Amino acid sequence: MRKPSSSSSPMAITNLSPSTIYFCFFFISTLLFTASQATSSSPILTTTKQQQNQDQDKEPFVGVNIGTDVSNLLSPSDLVSFLQVQQINHIRLYDADPDILKALAKTKIRVIISVPNNQILAIGSSNTTAASWVGRNVVAYYPETLITGIAVGDEVLTTVPSSAPLLLPAIQSLYSALVAANLHTHVKISTPHAASIILDPFPPSQAFFNQSWTQVVLPLLQFLSKTGSPLMMNLYPYYVFMQNKGVVPLDNALFKPLTPSKEMVDPNTLLHYTNVLDAMIDAAYFSMKNLNITDVVVLVTESGWPSKADSKEPFATIDNADTYNSNLIKHVFDRSGTPLHPETTSSVYIYELFNEDLRSPPVSEANWGLFYGDSSAVYLLHVSGSGSFLANDTTNQTYCIAMDGVDSKILQAALDWACGPGRSNCSEIQPGQDCYSPNNVKSHASYAFDSYYQKEGRAAGSCDFKGVATITTTDPSHGSCIFPGSKKVSNKTRQVVNSTHSSSGADRLRFIALSSNRISAISGILSVFFLVIFSTLLFIPFVTPC
Repeated sequence: MRKPSSSSSPMAITNLSPSTIYFCFFFISTLLFTASQATSSSPILTTTKQQQNQDQDKEPFVGVNIGTDVSNLLSPSDLVSFLQVQQINHIRLYDADPDILKALAKTKIRVIISVPNNQILAIGSSNTTAASWVGRNVVAYYPETLITGIAVGDEVLTTVPSSAPLLLPAIQSLYSALVAANLHTHVKISTPHAASIILDPFPPSQAFFNQSWTQVVLPLLQFLSKTGSPLMMNLYPYYVFMQNKGVVPLDNALFKPLTPSKEMVDPNTLLHYTNVLDAMIDAAYFSMKNLNITDVVVLVTESGWPSKADSKEPFATIDNADTYNSNLIKHVFDRSGTPLHPETTSSVYIYELFNEDLRSPPVSEANWGLFYGDSSAVYLLHVSGSGSFLANDTTNQTYCIAMDGVDSKILQAALDWACGPGRSNCSEIQPGQDCYSPNNVKSHASYAFDSYYQKEGRAAGSCDFKGVATITTTDPSHGSCIFPGSKKVSNKTRQVVNSTHSSSGADRLRFIALSSNRISAISGILSVFFLVIFSTLLFIPFVTPC
């Protein structure tokens, strides 16, 4: 049995001098205070948080491209607020807009910024220019703004082939600048390619890169392999279908379930392809394998489906766009990979967030967006069960309103139907009622349309009225006029309750964070408190008369 030391004996303290006891208590109190401070800024906790962020980046995700050829585009701050409401955490910009990058600061939104094609020559010709670009567009914002990648140009090989010789030098110069700033492990760099750089894409096992670009593509792939960066590809099953009508089934392009007899089968590998996008991704993998590159993942930087076009593009419809993008989102979040690489699911950026109404013809060019420029929905995505991404498009917070620019006589006919055979509740738009003003057909029709839409449970097709109505995520209520789909009335009671007792997840997280800080602070305060008490008790005998 181990003999206890004298310091562990309960009687030992009586043999110590007051100065020794004072020193011991001071020492212990100091240790407690130091430990509390160390805990509050523990490098282990910081490292764990960074690791969680890195792990989150490795999970497959769906992001959106944001083009700015939009009339009345949301301000940067409103844009960021809209992204947060829609729980869009990954975006790609076609430039490095400083106002948007500033607005993204201290949010969880991750952004890929871009070098426009017209800047590649300058950056590829000068290391100084590249370093200046990185300093101005990355270092100035990171890490407050979570810049995760740089897309150097867009489809350079097929749209501006004269810049091709300087594409890789530009990428390498920018990478060197990232290394100098110690950001090369946080910010990946690559360049998006058009699908047309791959020849003979089906069956995927026969695909190969256009050999006229081998002198550019091979060293580029070697660079991507060395730096752990992705091969960025813009992949559009829409165009594959349009160019191969009668060969590629529409259902195959839209991710719709197929019978085994209709599935595409690669005769060389016997792999079954149930959708066009997976076949395009695997064509890229086989093309890389032909050049002995097997460790570069494919990142789909653009994919989508137009919702409107002229007569030459009859399959550019709202229903098809809705079906494609809804199924695309579900496909990514299913994490099923591709037939060739079931273990690897490519992340995808949908093209695009807003309809770019300022784009030049054809009509389809202006109609790839999920939303109009005012943030109202072009169509209602069906993404339930796919997490929180864009979930607000499928909640109760959607409304049916009259479209702008519709002939008043047509609108009046739709209003009459809604309040008549449609059995909408139109009492609130009668004279003297809350929604009578403004007294015009568009305002009254919007209320009646929303009443019918909500009554029908927001069912598909219940917000059409022969093409004069549209769905929006913006509450059209105004003043004392509360629309049927609004939650303002039911929220009043809830807000009163929440003012005295909050139970939201965010509040609970905030409470936990505050509690941990308070615990650290309290432990520090207690150590000082005990230091003062014991010091006083020890000091009293020396100043009090016997």
